[in-house]
Amino acid sequence: MTSTLTSTAGSRPLLAHRHVARLLVGTLIGRLPNGMAPIAILLLVADQGGSLKTGGLLCALYGLASALGQPVLGRMVDRRGQTLPTASAVLFTTLCLLALAMVKVAAEPTLAAVLVTLAGLSTPPLEAGLRALWPVVLPDEAQRRAALALDTGAQGLIYVTGPLLVAVLSTATGPRAALGVTAALGLLGTAVVLSAAPSRRWRPLPAVHRAGALGPLDHAGLRWLFIAVSGVGFALGAVNVGAVSIADNLGIDLLSGLIPAALSVGSLVGGVLYGRRTWPGTTADQLLSAALLFAVAWLPLMAATGPLPAIALTAVPGLLLTAVITSAFTAVDSLAPPGTTTEAYAWLITAVGTGQAAGTALSGTLAERPLLSAALPAVGAALTPAVLFAARRHLTAPSVTTQLRGPHRHPVADGGH
Repeated sequence: MTSTLTSTAGSRPLLAHRHVARLLVGTLIGRLPNGMAPIAILLLVADQGGSLKTGGLLCALYGLASALGQPVLGRMVDRRGQTLPTASAVLFTTLCLLALAMVKVAAEPTLAAVLVTLAGLSTPPLEAGLRALWPVVLPDEAQRRAALALDTGAQGLIYVTGPLLVAVLSTATGPRAALGVTAALGLLGTAVVLSAAPSRRWRPLPAVHRAGALGPLDHAGLRWLFIAVSGVGFALGAVNVGAVSIADNLGIDLLSGLIPAALSVGSLVGGVLYGRRTWPGTTADQLLSAALLFAVAWLPLMAATGPLPAIALTAVPGLLLTAVITSAFTAVDSLAPPGTTTEAYAWLITAVGTGQAAGTALSGTLAERPLLSAALPAVGAALTPAVLFAARRHLTAPSVTTQLRGPHRHPVADGGH
């Protein structure tokens, strides 16, 4: 009977499965503030006559706080279920963003910094929560992997649509209203997810199965994995600043937005293609292969001399980005100690985010040296396969070859998670 159900489920189109489209769309809407808030903050500061330096620092503070808050909230979800921690987080971050819209940043920079930090720390763990729900919603392993690839690839839309939406809203109604809409969209998307049956019924493991104080960081393989994927984040952060540098060198301001957009579009297309077939080898093998290809894919961009080659060549690593992140999440799923799945996903997200912040910072300091700046994405991406290869014995444990088996795997029907 189980085999028949799995086969039947696997034959259906992914988005035809109940709850899949709702969870995907709700999560994307709920995470739009990740792409909207930094731009809205910059525009708010500029509108009030503040400096670009102040706006940049507030944006960096928001991004760093958001990355650091995810594992804490992920652990709360693993202990108490999705509803209470996520609902509390989104209400708090919404209030902070609305309050920030009322602050005169230039006159009250400390208050603005506090509100930005609190808004970032309380960013709801929607991405990690969604990854924990896929085994509940999709009983078939191939469908779960396709869903993971699709939602990973679709994340890039947040950073294409979000800034554009803020720009339109700010032009039409002002940056304060844009920040208010940002907060409202986060609240709306989170409500869509939390009101779905899989999220409401998701339950943590009994206390007897919980890991120690370090949670998923107790596992050496996960620690190495988190270090490795920070290289992916570094490449992503470096290419954003590199795009501005390329735009300045070529005298085409539009490239500063088109190049990151090309990366995001490539990631979306790669997610669709990657999820359409089953790939050979263990999860560790797939992860290392994808990371190597991702690192190599950045090399041609260093030689780009015109706008069209720069855009096209940036899309190539985008095509491979989803394969790396999807394999990394699958490895986390297999390696995470019982009762720590959501927190482990959150640590992976944090590792990418902190790497991205580091890549942005270093690329910014080298912006006046175009050759070095152009090489940074490849250097950061190369860190990932290097660390994975060095730590391969920790990542090739038997649990890694058994894909998508671990805690939080019980069907909704039995009230589990």
